[in-house]
Amino acid sequence: MPRQIGRTRGGLNSKLHAVCDGDGKPVVLLLTAGQVSDYCGADTVLEALPEADVLIADKGYDSNRLRKALAKQGIKSCIPGRANRKEPIVCDTELYKSRNLIERLFGRLKDWRRIATRYDRCAHTFFSAICMAATVSFWL
Repeated sequence: MPRQIGRTRGGLNSKLHAVCDGDGKPVVLLLTAGQVSDYCGADTVLEALPEADVLIADKGYDSNRLRKALAKQGIKSCIPGRANRKEPIVCDTELYKSRNLIERLFGRLKDWRRIATRYDRCAHTFFSAICMAATVSFWL
């Protein structure tokens, strides 16, 4: 079953990294500081990644280290290469089109005004609101 990973920027300089299943339901959520690279977020999420056949991600997660870690776990990566990459990466464009699931996940979370505008100043309070919104939107 394919998994998607993505990130969105929150207010007050933070990024939400998420992994969703083939149905678009969140499986892993991680909030990092805005200046933390996507690679560090992916490394943290990778440890909690559920069993999957393929991982679909955007160009922000393009790194040889992530690709090797996924291959070591037996997960195929569908991540397009960055424009400045020296050796081009071949990506299955038809499979990559299903990445819209993660974008829809972020859209549904941002339907909650508290998350879209980031009223909470503390990261743990903001992340609690994200978890509650994800639970109500996708699991109830």
